[in-house]
Amino acid sequence: MEKILVVDDSAVQAAQLKSILDEDYEIVVAQTAEESLGYIGVKEFSLILLDVVMPGMDGFMLLKRLQEEIITRNIPVILITSLSDIEHEERGFMLGAVDYITKPFHPSIVQARVNAHVKLYRYPRQVFQQSMTDQLTGLANRRQYEHYSIAKWEEIVRLQIPFSVCMFDIDNFKVYNDTFGHPAGDKVIMTVAEVLSKHLRRATDFVARYGGEEFVAIIVGDEAKKVYDYVKQIVQKLEELHIPHNPSVRKWVTISSGGVTVVPQRSDQYHTYLKIADTMLYDAKRYGRNRVVWFGDDMKQWM
Repeated sequence: MEKILVVDDSAVQAAQLKSILDEDYEIVVAQTAEESLGYIGVKEFSLILLDVVMPGMDGFMLLKRLQEEIITRNIPVILITSLSDIEHEERGFMLGAVDYITKPFHPSIVQARVNAHVKLYRYPRQVFQQSMTDQLTGLANRRQYEHYSIAKWEEIVRLQIPFSVCMFDIDNFKVYNDTFGHPAGDKVIMTVAEVLSKHLRRATDFVARYGGEEFVAIIVGDEAKKVYDYVKQIVQKLEELHIPHNPSVRKWVTISSGGVTVVPQRSDQYHTYLKIADTMLYDAKRYGRNRVVWFGDDMKQWM
């Protein structure tokens, strides 16, 4: 449910707005500009309803401050006022407000204007989200992975905690496609994505479709042996689904995986370890598929 912040020093007026909107939105109320800034720092709002006349920092001052901050400048702000003269409206629009609602409130007008601006705010976010999502599996796509991996790597370098990158690949997938057809191949890709997302769902886990039948996962905070053992379980869970393959190459659909765990130093480069994970995946294929090959913290391959 979309969140709306109501900033109004009048508890009566704030309650009135809440009653008009709370059937469709999650409403958070702040009675001072200072209190609203505290909420904005920890919650994601789709719209702010802002009273112009407040003690201390008034609505215009708060609006100016919101427009100066990167994380809040794109949140639409509707000003609430009984001041109906053109001078105040012009000032509000010049500071970045998207609309005005005048007192006393007319519920249908409030709902219509709020709905319109929430939809306008939501649309580019939906487009952006779609551009970062693999349409077949619903996982993050290659583009989102590339953004995430670099940002997370920089964070882990600063925190000095274990960072694991892991590649997955569906075994003999071309043969499967040639045997059963591309629609069946798509279903297998979706099934693998479901298995990965089911098991890699902690806040510190990230999984994406890397391309074709390949997937990539980033796991933060766990030691190498723990991650290695967990990835082996994932590989096993996929095999246990017993999805028939072409018997000339495999009995069941399986996946191979390769990965590496490191506590990165400032001089390290993320792509170095991605290449190591890819090499481990290649070795997993070379050694017979349906297995995990990991570059362990003892600088040796684990199989």
